[in-house]
Amino acid sequence: MKIGVVKEIKPMENRVGLTPSGAAELSASGHQVFVERGAGLGSGFSDDAYRAAGASITDAAGAWGQALVIKVKEPVAAEYAFLQGQLVFTYFHLAGVDWGLTEALLRSGTTAIAYETLEDGAGGLPLLAPMSAVAGNMAVQMGSHYLAKHYGGKGMMLGEVLGERFGRVLIIGDGVVGRHAAATAWGQGARVTVASLFPENGLRLRQAIAEGIALIPSTAESIAAALPETDLLVGAVLLHGARAQHVVTEEMIKLLAPGSVAVDVSIDQGGCIETARPTTHDDPVYTVHGVLHYCVSNMPGAYPRTSTLALTQATLPFARRLADQGLAACDADAGFAKAVNTHQGYICCRPVALAYGAEASYRPFSELRAN
Repeated sequence: MKIGVVKEIKPMENRVGLTPSGAAELSASGHQVFVERGAGLGSGFSDDAYRAAGASITDAAGAWGQALVIKVKEPVAAEYAFLQGQLVFTYFHLAGVDWGLTEALLRSGTTAIAYETLEDGAGGLPLLAPMSAVAGNMAVQMGSHYLAKHYGGKGMMLGEVLGERFGRVLIIGDGVVGRHAAATAWGQGARVTVASLFPENGLRLRQAIAEGIALIPSTAESIAAALPETDLLVGAVLLHGARAQHVVTEEMIKLLAPGSVAVDVSIDQGGCIETARPTTHDDPVYTVHGVLHYCVSNMPGAYPRTSTLALTQATLPFARRLADQGLAACDADAGFAKAVNTHQGYICCRPVALAYGAEASYRPFSELRAN
């Protein structure tokens, strides 16, 4: 199969969808790899490294014009013209972005295969997990940064000073993001509270990290009660493929003291904080009701080398299967089939269709393949 690897053009996005070693593996299997010029530079991979791996260096049209295109982030408006019915393997987060991308995918007949909805045998999300881990770590790092007084924060350091913990972090969610945020905050020396829907998950998190982590039920009442004493709020709510729910309302944000920081890691799926809106790395924060909001939709892009290595380690086996078998790889694996969000002009992920009231455009992938 001919495979294109395109350069990301989202602001401050320096990750790349395939490393030179991944290109070498695909090339050794008989596939042709076309890498857009400069695609790997932001992650520290030169064009020469891809050439040495057996790939060809081309322009944007050349990379996009292949049967399988591998990316990191969803196509932006400037890339819609490149959608021509090929297979595109990347993060899409269709329920959390505007309808324009989904419309472009449907109109072009492009098969959108989304990292974030691919499931393993246990119902986990193996291609979302590595970036969720990076984002969870970053949420505390960025929150701590913007709590500094000269950034408009309240001046509370998250850290241990002479044996005493300072700064209170409230994390809503106990998944991969929540666990990594809790571990980072606790390791930094803050006081940590995790709001969890399932008590057993919270207990496992506390056992894995530290018994000193406080647990509360993820209810509006419990969260509201904790907010007045919270310095950093981390939103880490995930619904598979669906738009995130507003667990924290605007009225609840008002309970935070001025200078507090809210980091909504769920923003790429619409955000779990009502006052959240997507921001970029070059303009990452804004203030609502005295609370600084950090809502960058591609947080791991700040650490492209680590993120690219972790991401491609997870995605390469699936990219190899797509290259070897085409969509037959999804036919044979129900979890892989859940990654197909659009195909033949239809939405194949029901939560995406529901998010836009587009049920008439929904068809299960298996139904389309059977016809």
